[in-house]
Amino acid sequence: MNLKDAVLNAEIELPNNFFTNIQKYKEHLHKWNKIHNLTGAKDEDTLNNFIYDALFPVKFLPHVNSLMDIGTGAGFPGMILALALPDTQVTLVEPLTKRASFLQFIKADLGLENVTVVKKRVEQMQPQIFDIITSRAVTDTKMLLKLSENFRDENSKLLFYKGEKVFDEINEGIKNMNYKIIEKDNRHYLLLGEDI
Repeated sequence: MNLKDAVLNAEIELPNNFFTNIQKYKEHLHKWNKIHNLTGAKDEDTLNNFIYDALFPVKFLPHVNSLMDIGTGAGFPGMILALALPDTQVTLVEPLTKRASFLQFIKADLGLENVTVVKKRVEQMQPQIFDIITSRAVTDTKMLLKLSENFRDENSKLLFYKGEKVFDEINEGIKNMNYKIIEKDNRHYLLLGEDI
């Protein structure tokens, strides 16, 4: 996948420095991955797919001032969204030391003033309200709703990156919440919130 072409074709609006920053991010991730095994995305093509997957919701997300990503890992989707949305304060929650260190390094190297890295499990954090909460490949929807309880109010949105099981998860776990599912390739983006 050519990331730039895919982004242009999808008409995703990004800041001017996005591709410069994403290139540095990819180079660092490649180096760290050899030593620490931060992510399964080992080759350029897989990495570009992961980045595009993280980025795609920029097309349909409302403008938000604050975002929290639960279980960011090596940066998907939280760090990628932080690069794409420089006006949004992004909190990356990642309990594993190696991954949190990598995120902190990227923040420092790219001078990202809109990023906060929290090396904790989300359950250990002090309550705080975010405009949107994201998560990819962490747990099922029902559990994510529980984990995010202290970090959202009736105006908050939730964006979960899901596969085809999303339909079962909705039937099991979502009560009294408006939602929509945006499908792209094999990805199902589950957007939850009151006034979608």
